[in-house]
Amino acid sequence: MGDDERPIERDEEDCHSSLDIAGRLTSSPTVSPYGSNTPLSSLPLPRRLLSLLLEEVTGISGVDQNRLVVAAQVRDSLIQSSTDPATLSFFDNGGAELLYEIRLLSASQRAAAARYVVENKFDAKGAQDLARAMKDFPRRRGDRGWDSFDYTLPGDCLSFMYYRQALENRDPSEERTAGLQVALETAVSEAAKKRILGDLEGSGGNGKDKIGVEDGARVPVVRMKVGEVAESTKVVVLPVCEAEKMERQLKEVPWECGNEGEFSVVVAEKGWNRWVVLPGWEPVVGLRRGGVVVAFADAKVLPWKANRWYQEEAILVVADRGRKEVEVDDGFYLVANNGDGNDSYGLKVERGLALKENGVKESLGTVVLVVRPPREETENQLSDEDWE
Repeated sequence: MGDDERPIERDEEDCHSSLDIAGRLTSSPTVSPYGSNTPLSSLPLPRRLLSLLLEEVTGISGVDQNRLVVAAQVRDSLIQSSTDPATLSFFDNGGAELLYEIRLLSASQRAAAARYVVENKFDAKGAQDLARAMKDFPRRRGDRGWDSFDYTLPGDCLSFMYYRQALENRDPSEERTAGLQVALETAVSEAAKKRILGDLEGSGGNGKDKIGVEDGARVPVVRMKVGEVAESTKVVVLPVCEAEKMERQLKEVPWECGNEGEFSVVVAEKGWNRWVVLPGWEPVVGLRRGGVVVAFADAKVLPWKANRWYQEEAILVVADRGRKEVEVDDGFYLVANNGDGNDSYGLKVERGLALKENGVKESLGTVVLVVRPPREETENQLSDEDWE
């Protein structure tokens, strides 16, 4: 090449101006799995049409295109958060489905979550569970054992989710023990491990935290999550009775309802105007006949010292009317309120030992579960600080 000969310089727009749509998509060098230097985005096309063209040329559906775009944004936020190079390099050659699942976390949380996902070789489902556990952890304040887990550690957040789910099973049961073992294996902080070991060994946590009245209750206390019913593969429909009603109204509640036909239409033995749909939790999924839900305005009605965080919350008490005999001292039973205690309720929950001391041998039903209400969540909305 002579001194007067110079390479012809052509800008990127000129290089692609003579190409059709397919050519523009395939000719630009790819810089990452989440984006490229293609000038296609500069085409004066509506977004919907652009998405359809991309799907036709690349075979990538509109849904997957959105996932790639969101994953690219999450990856950019990891770079801006000075995430360690080892974690970032993992996502240089893929992992968009993992980044997409942690999109709803704050910038600082994403960095910790991404590192945990890479270190533990999580798949998309694992990343989704981790993100949900981290997002949900602050809203669980006041739940049993919450203060023993470290919010800044992704492993502790995930462990607390397993721990909470394990406690929803009967004690003792194989499901409960297995869940606590998983929680223990996942926990990172020593405080969390000690708490879980305490439940596995029956001490309730540590030397100072002996099993209290609430912890020793032979009935699970769970908080329902917003959207939990929609995500459940199995649900239970039960009739609801207001606590203000008297024993006579409780007896009018349908005893049995079941599913019929290919669409599992719920059919009750008689009409009733109040029903609730609960996730298929183990304590309620086995209720075939006699299951009833009693709605109380607050948790003060419970015969134990309710945690101060939910004393004022409305609760649902699930009872099995098929099991009326007062058998267990530390069990809980639904009985009529005869005027002692909270007079505003026609029904109340009482401990088995207290009933036996008063000579009561039969209740209106055995309490199998106490449900706390869901809290307002914004998991499907992104605030400005989420993208800092």
